Amino acid sequence: MKSKRDFTGFMVSMPGVLWLTVFFLIPYIIIIIYSFLTSGIYGGVELPFTLEAYSKMLVNAGYWQILWRTVWISIIATSICVGLGLPAAYFIATSKHRNIFLTLVIIPFWTNFLVRIFGWMVILGRNGLINSFLQLLGLKEPLSFMYTPGAVILVIVYMYLPYMILPLYSAIEKFDFRLIEAAMDLGAKRTQAIWKVLIPSIRGGIGAGVILVFIPALGSYAIPDLVGGADGAMLGNLIARQLTVARNWPSSSAISMIFLLISTLGLLVYLRINKVQNKRRVQVSEIYMKEEEG
Repeated sequence: MKSKRDFTGFMVSMPGVLWLTVFFLIPYIIIIIYSFLTSGIYGGVELPFTLEAYSKMLVNAGYWQILWRTVWISIIATSICVGLGLPAAYFIATSKHRNIFLTLVIIPFWTNFLVRIFGWMVILGRNGLINSFLQLLGLKEPLSFMYTPGAVILVIVYMYLPYMILPLYSAIEKFDFRLIEAAMDLGAKRTQAIWKVLIPSIRGGIGAGVILVFIPALGSYAIPDLVGGADGAMLGNLIARQLTVARNWPSSSAISMIFLLISTLGLLVYLRINKVQNKRRVQVSEIYMKEEEG
């Protein structure tokens, strides 16, 4: 019976394993190999194997500048999404009209990604809605909102905020709000009860939202390309430039490996923190049970 169940589980998991192997593992293996090859004269790659792509990246200050800009833009955008997503998810989870508000959160997904970016270009442009309104109020010269890191952060937050709200809503909806009432009965203010009781209980949802926002933000290409310009370029733009302009496959592959490394490190840190927190939670529960038995 056990061998039959194992075989059934293996057959059920095979489509997912094949999908991940063909569309994830094999392409990354190709990227790893390409990063250690030499750039061809007319594009492409050729032997011998070399560390030239990585060495050029290490000594090029421009790469490090774009890498740092990519990381801090992603961190700031993710932090803003957490700050906006928590109260929004709490409001939706405690509202009688949660289905309506969830629909409003999901509605942006019905519009094409590029259309939404172009919509922000219309809003932030020198002749856009914001500058037109400010000129009506007496502003003489239009302000430069476009082609700045701030514009990139704003659009990233707009694009990925639903990915933060939805897992937070799922975690808050399962929370027992009687614990908030119990904390308030013991003398805590509502904000203190939310911070000390609710937030620790939904860390899983917060972590899931952070991953769903941070990793896509880290690999953004269209957003910084359309609203960021040269001052808002990120790793995705650098990879595309190496492929289309310089036609340097090894260099673009090496940069992709840096992106993969950062994403993997962030995921491992989250898993490690989550493991430590779960271990502490189990220890506290065991101590509490021993005290109850005593």
